[in-house]
Amino acid sequence: MPRGKTIAITSTAVVLVAGAAGGGAWWFLHTRGTPQETAQRFVAAWQAGDLNAMRAELGAQNPAFDKTYQDMRKNLAVETAEMRLNSVKETGDGTGQAAYTAALRLRDIGEWSYSGTLDLAVVDHHWRVKWSPSAVHPRLTDGASFALKTKWPERARITAAGGERIDGGTAGGSVQQLVGYLDKATEKDVKTLGAPYKAGDAIGRGGLQQTFQQHLAGAPATEIQIVGADRKTIKSVGEIDGKDGKDLKTSLDLRVQRAAADAVRDLKQTASLVAIRPSTGEILAVANNQGGFNRALDGNYPPGSTFKAITAIGLLASGMTPGEQVTCPKDVTVGGLPIRNSHHAGYGAVTFSDAFAYSCNTTFAPLAQERLGADKLVRAAELFGFNKPLNIGVPAAKGSFPKAQSGAELAAESFGQGRITASPLLMASVGAALADGTWRPPTLVPSIEQKAEPQELPSGVLPKIHQMMSAVVTKGTAKDARLPSGTRGKTGTAEFGPQDDLKTHAWFMGFRGDLAFAVIVEEGSGGGAVAAPVAASFLRTLG
Repeated sequence: MPRGKTIAITSTAVVLVAGAAGGGAWWFLHTRGTPQETAQRFVAAWQAGDLNAMRAELGAQNPAFDKTYQDMRKNLAVETAEMRLNSVKETGDGTGQAAYTAALRLRDIGEWSYSGTLDLAVVDHHWRVKWSPSAVHPRLTDGASFALKTKWPERARITAAGGERIDGGTAGGSVQQLVGYLDKATEKDVKTLGAPYKAGDAIGRGGLQQTFQQHLAGAPATEIQIVGADRKTIKSVGEIDGKDGKDLKTSLDLRVQRAAADAVRDLKQTASLVAIRPSTGEILAVANNQGGFNRALDGNYPPGSTFKAITAIGLLASGMTPGEQVTCPKDVTVGGLPIRNSHHAGYGAVTFSDAFAYSCNTTFAPLAQERLGADKLVRAAELFGFNKPLNIGVPAAKGSFPKAQSGAELAAESFGQGRITASPLLMASVGAALADGTWRPPTLVPSIEQKAEPQELPSGVLPKIHQMMSAVVTKGTAKDARLPSGTRGKTGTAEFGPQDDLKTHAWFMGFRGDLAFAVIVEEGSGGGAVAAPVAASFLRTLG
């Protein structure tokens, strides 16, 4: 029986009936304790799940005692037991009977109540429980045990934001990755899920189907049975009504989802795209052009120069302006780290906005060291969800931004290298924050409670970063991607791998209206050349 939870025992209508011809008085005077006291101790110990204390009240030990109660707890998945002692009476010289009511809460099923009796007898001048399996339940006999027979309701639906059903296998591969699938429960699953489940029952495996198993499945209509050693039913002793599962509504917009899937489908390289509504943090689309591992949500990539948008926010908050004059040389060394720009480009004296548009590593690394430092850069990253748990409804990787331990590491982190990792989901949420001015924890299931709190960006930075992100599209690294008017973004080319065999991932992150997105193309040659055109195709499809 369950341990640790004790609910007050109540006694009602307790009657002590004296035995005939003064015999009861003899027993009362010469026997220690009363039948009521013994019965109260026994049911209190039963309620507390204390088999040792229950056993101490027995007149004779029974080898089936422990197993009977343990099997009851296990087979019925008893979470709590509330025992009420109703009446106690003497039935003859040295014998008695106690009536009780048991109210058992069964995990994921409901409550079952029944009435039973305890036989009592005087043993060695003490009132004791004369135990047999019928003390547990009036219908229980030697060798019998409890079992549950369940009938599950029809499983509830998983839907897109517009109410369209997405758990039928027809909504596309990326949606299937999010939804998961139905499978037959194994014995291991049954141990985890509890007694209502039997091996072979339909359960969710992966994705939303697994995360929201109980929500979608509901509770089965349950018949409580007593079965023999052969597991054949002897008697049905109770019924508990079932409960229908509840539909699960996601934030997916199937129009946006189709556009995202179309944008990455025909690429030869592995690619992912995530789209978010900035005003709410709701995930509108998650697309991977490869099955299996859900890279869009659970990938860990260096964000490359898309991270310059976050560094820029830190610098703007420190007092810089888009028009401030800076330099963008071909090469620079910061903290002992030699730094160059893509293709060894150098632009000389430029505005801060142009250095951002041209993605000048040689500008951002010195500025991060001179004006921010490691602590401020960490704070800027954490404004955008780095180092914070994401609770979207399915597994999603937490972005990692460790505090730089050297000048070289700080320089690398300023343009998205070093030990930083981020998923396309997190970078899409960065784009959403830059669009709206508030970072909101992204979610696929709007009804769930979030672990992270929304965070407002520093006052006054939003118009400035919008101007700089627009320059990326109109004159900077994304100018040849034919992005629709009104798009603001940041390209990224993230290096990874050993120094003697460096490869690059191509990124583009940004927003247009109330739609933010991030694209990654694994082993793409450059963000502007590879990832930005994917975003352009996505946005043009949406019109």
